[in-house]
Amino acid sequence: MTAATPMDVLLSRASTDRLVAPAPSAAQLEQILAAGLRAPDHGRLRPWRYVVVEGDARPLFAQKVVDSMLRLDPQTPEFNLTKRRTRFATMPMTIALGMHLRPDHKIPLWEQEMTVAAGAMNVLNALHTLGFGGIWVSGPITQDPVLAAELGFAAPHRLAGFIFAGTPDGTPHPAPARPDPQAFSANWQGAPVTFAADKD
Repeated sequence: MTAATPMDVLLSRASTDRLVAPAPSAAQLEQILAAGLRAPDHGRLRPWRYVVVEGDARPLFAQKVVDSMLRLDPQTPEFNLTKRRTRFATMPMTIALGMHLRPDHKIPLWEQEMTVAAGAMNVLNALHTLGFGGIWVSGPITQDPVLAAELGFAAPHRLAGFIFAGTPDGTPHPAPARPDPQAFSANWQGAPVTFAADKD
């Protein structure tokens, strides 16, 4: 049997929230986050920040998430609160994605934010490479400055979302179909291009 190549591994990654213990060990997590820090970083501002929530801290953080939801919308249905509380309290590991932003720097904010996003993708790829699963989640709570500050990201710093990490639970489910790269690419020859993906 032929061993999987690095490209095979990259092309087989898919997000999943069907996660169980174990989460990455401390040594594995160090490798995973080191991969995040290899993302492109214009100006070498190093805006990545990772806050790891695991073990007994999970239900405490889950309550902070629920408090944030109610702060943003006091009419949030109880079903939604319970669902979100359970999710954050039971995921094997949550990695909060912080953006340590420098609004007055010559590097525009959008580039600093894209550096954080590129780092998050590296983290997801590293999780997959080591046999773990993960998914990047966001939602309105990422815009809550109070929740961000409770994690250590007081303004002007912000949250970019959360990565849930753990071991895929083995539940069989069909791999998601991936788009044809040719539908999303084109060769430029002097005039604006069109994409097959835009012809729906």
